[in-house]
Amino acid sequence: MTKNVTVLMGGRSAEREVSMDSGRACALALREAGYEVKEVVVDTDVAALLRALSPKPDVVFNALHGRWGEDGSVQGLLELLDIKYTHSGVMASALAMDKVVSKHIVAAAGITSPEGRIVTPEELMAGDPMPRPYVVKPVNEGSSVGVHIVQPGDNHPVFDDELRRLGDRLLIEQFIPGRELTVSVMGDKPLAVTEIIPRVGFYDYRAKYTEGKADHVVPAEIPDSTTQDALAAAVAAHKALGCRGVTRSDFRYDDTQNSPGELFYLETNTQPGMTALSLVPEQARYLGMSFPDLCAWMVEHAACDS
Repeated sequence: MTKNVTVLMGGRSAEREVSMDSGRACALALREAGYEVKEVVVDTDVAALLRALSPKPDVVFNALHGRWGEDGSVQGLLELLDIKYTHSGVMASALAMDKVVSKHIVAAAGITSPEGRIVTPEELMAGDPMPRPYVVKPVNEGSSVGVHIVQPGDNHPVFDDELRRLGDRLLIEQFIPGRELTVSVMGDKPLAVTEIIPRVGFYDYRAKYTEGKADHVVPAEIPDSTTQDALAAAVAAHKALGCRGVTRSDFRYDDTQNSPGELFYLETNTQPGMTALSLVPEQARYLGMSFPDLCAWMVEHAACDS
């Protein structure tokens, strides 16, 4: 068994605090599983990170979320250092983080996504880029950071300062009514389908990480055919993007018009949350796997692409 594990947490993105929660929880679980664990809080000082990774650990548990930690950047650094790390490698991380590129890749694998297009903040401010309702997303953020739903009757979006902070490319997608589903994949096997039911509004950043803001139903109470479709689509996306370790794919399920309804792929998270409220540990627990065992599995399946 691998003995020495360094857990990376924090990072530079808008998800820093979530990463801190994930990292602390995983470090505690790994110690319970029998590993020697070192916790490293990452910021903008790469030299400090290099010093923290010396001497080299057996494995890095990457608990970073969002830009730099989830987009292939830190993965590339670990490849250069020849240190095994959890979750997906450089290419898969970069592809999955870019919502536009990943939509094209999974479409080639036969997976349906909502209709979408890329616009600049200026184009969005000039007028609706598609009929309402539609969703505005940054191209490369996670945890629903910066996501807005524009409904008929809403004032025209004027959140221009926030939009510009999210970059010069925005993804505009058709809003899919219905239900929010998610599926975790370990290796090449799906775990379960969870329905996420926000108590107010939609499943935004606050609902994801604040206790009592959303209910999770696992397994989701949906037709068996839809369950099987969601499980298969999550594995297909995981493989098409070249992922390894643990991922979580999110879907919208539109059953508002007929049964069994239609499933739409949204994105694959290569660094899914690992907090007390997170969905992957919840699905693993439903299948009888404890949180320490889940974290240990991730460490024992860590690798370098090269």
